[in-house]
Amino acid sequence: MILPFFPLKLVVFPGEELNLHIFEPRYKELIKDVEVGGLTFGICTYTDQLTGYGTEVVLRDIHTRYDDGRMDIKTTGKRVFKIATFDNPAVGKEYAAGAIELLEDDPTVPDYLHHEYIFYLREMLHLLHYDVSFDPADVDSFSFSHKIGLKLDEELELIKIPSEASRTDYLIKHLKRIIPALQAAEEAKEKIKQNGHFKHLDPLDF
Repeated sequence: MILPFFPLKLVVFPGEELNLHIFEPRYKELIKDVEVGGLTFGICTYTDQLTGYGTEVVLRDIHTRYDDGRMDIKTTGKRVFKIATFDNPAVGKEYAAGAIELLEDDPTVPDYLHHEYIFYLREMLHLLHYDVSFDPADVDSFSFSHKIGLKLDEELELIKIPSEASRTDYLIKHLKRIIPALQAAEEAKEKIKQNGHFKHLDPLDF
């Protein structure tokens, strides 16, 4: 399978809706080809170099077209892939393209593991003061993973894991590490607030 490539310093999760502002000539060409040909394209994760992995994305809508050719587009993540070949630029194009290998994925996860993840996820979102309601049945390992303190390399590690159960376990371990640190930070903030107030102290009886 051959895809046009759009390297970016981010990880796109399957099912994620991603808005992009397109301004470079090579990527304006890429989006034009995708739109005309009804193609998908690959957002390749870039750190200090190409990581060799990315996510196939679907162009859902060109939200705004500017007079100078720039565009605001809406995309949705589809499937994770490993880069097999990378041609920069592709023949006759300004942008890169190449062959990909789609990663296999087992979507099943035991109920007990999913419930444990939801428990820690709610606690994490509460500590972050992120007020959102959701149906646990609609949540998978990718749903909130941009919001729970994963580093870029950890997000990359997550998409490379080939099963929902293993990804869920990975996230539970991450949350168990980070939640105590956030709780300690919250307690420290409360102590700092209290130190700024007048205190009513009972006299000591010696």
